[in-house]
Amino acid sequence: MAARCRLAARFHHVHGTNVRLDASRTRATRVESFANGICFSQEPLAPGQIFLVEIEEKELGWCGHLRVGLTALDPQSLEVVPEYSLPDLVNMGDTWVFAITRSHNRVTAEGEEAPVRARGPPWEPFLLIEQVRIPRDTLVGCSRPGRYSHILDDLYKMNVLPATARRSRIGVLYTPQPDGTADMHIIINGEDMGPSARRLPITRPLYAVVDVFASTKSVRVIPVEYGFPSLQTLCRLVIQKHIVHRLAIDGLDLPPPLKSFCKHE
Repeated sequence: MAARCRLAARFHHVHGTNVRLDASRTRATRVESFANGICFSQEPLAPGQIFLVEIEEKELGWCGHLRVGLTALDPQSLEVVPEYSLPDLVNMGDTWVFAITRSHNRVTAEGEEAPVRARGPPWEPFLLIEQVRIPRDTLVGCSRPGRYSHILDDLYKMNVLPATARRSRIGVLYTPQPDGTADMHIIINGEDMGPSARRLPITRPLYAVVDVFASTKSVRVIPVEYGFPSLQTLCRLVIQKHIVHRLAIDGLDLPPPLKSFCKHE
């Protein structure tokens, strides 16, 4: 799965007409208007694999925000990428896309009452969604280094900032179910919003959909480590635990690449 995750952790070369990708295809920027910003993952996602993006730039003057979801449509087969993910791409069938809001859509099984969403403490190292286990550290956004970054970082961890704030991290994944279908989950800053769609067909490849729409100007793909954290990640966690805020990292006797990693990721 690790090799597949690395391939999927960038955008497909097929995208909306107003999207510009960087050379690595990990950053997507809408360069005109407010629409035609649809992007897809490079590869179909594996069960439990999250496609995670961070909001890098916002643009004032537009109404609406980032939209994410999944599609069983192969981007390569599209003659034209639709202008909008909602409703255009969804109306093409086998596509499930939702606008990112604080009160996110959640569906329940027939006859089931909507349960209160369980929120684990922000210091728990892993987010658990059914049988899926994802390191929480990567899922949570963080502020740019500055005098008040330590305060803002705690707000990201508690997920109390607007879901569409700059530097928020939003991901989508699917989990197989006993009936042979799948549930789609959307993750906002390390918090599972619950099943957003049910009975997705897992017999077909499912690609992530990211619509860089309206006030969302630019997003960046965040690679996610599965299994045991890397030594670099463990070092960062220990360092961040013992400092007041990330500006203090500049005064530590550390190699410059490690300082940058601790401050910006």
